[in-house]
Amino acid sequence: MRAALIQMTSSDQPDENLAQATALIEAAAAEGAGFVLTPEVTNCVSGSRAHQHEVLRTEDADPVLAGLRDLSAKHGLWTLIGSLALKTDDPDGRFANRSFLVGPDGGIVARYDKIHMFDVQITETETYRESAGFRPGDRAVLAETPFGTVGLTVCYDVRFPHLYRALAQAGAEILTVPAAFSTATGPGHWQTLLQARAIECGAYVLAPAQTGVHPTSTDKRRATHGHSLAIDPWGTVLADGGTAPGVTLVEIDRATVAGVRQKLPSLSGDRAYAAPS
Repeated sequence: MRAALIQMTSSDQPDENLAQATALIEAAAAEGAGFVLTPEVTNCVSGSRAHQHEVLRTEDADPVLAGLRDLSAKHGLWTLIGSLALKTDDPDGRFANRSFLVGPDGGIVARYDKIHMFDVQITETETYRESAGFRPGDRAVLAETPFGTVGLTVCYDVRFPHLYRALAQAGAEILTVPAAFSTATGPGHWQTLLQARAIECGAYVLAPAQTGVHPTSTDKRRATHGHSLAIDPWGTVLADGGTAPGVTLVEIDRATVAGVRQKLPSLSGDRAYAAPS
């Protein structure tokens, strides 16, 4: 299967982001991609809760989801919509950060709500409290495709290896990690974390990313690291998307997963042990 990592610089305007994603996916389809993956918060990158409440929609009314489903059907693509920020019916008004796997008929095959919230203080001036605006998910998700079993995750999840091990032990051969990774931590951590997850799990890791300084209609600007990465089950980086928006193509083969897991069957080597006291 030829996979295409879609690297974007999303703004805080969903219609602009749908147009950007559409152009890049059209280009990927023209290059023979059968599986395209967009980054986290494809539809809206914004640090303003007020603006998010104004422009975000529920899943059934979201125009970016509808547009990308139509595009999948038009080209017969498998599409991993890295995530969309969506309104929910939660009493506290928090949003969902939801990843979708869409089949070649445009139907939704799987949904995954990001479990681990990015609640960190990186520096004195750079603080994130994702859980203030988004409610975390509570369920790991696998999806079957003709080219491999896909385990869905999002961005900050990558720092929690037990999630990936659980997905791999349940059958995941491809792990998706769409992201909007911080420029403060990206240079030191992004590639290393992704390679570790690939090696530990003997799985492909496909990580489409947001990149650059994101246009905004408010005074709250955000910059992301870029470097969409495709990593094979041995931990080898197959492709790096650099820092410009664009399409990164890579070939994946589930037989490679089987071969690595036969050589290094660590997923079946767990032993019970007493926790430290």
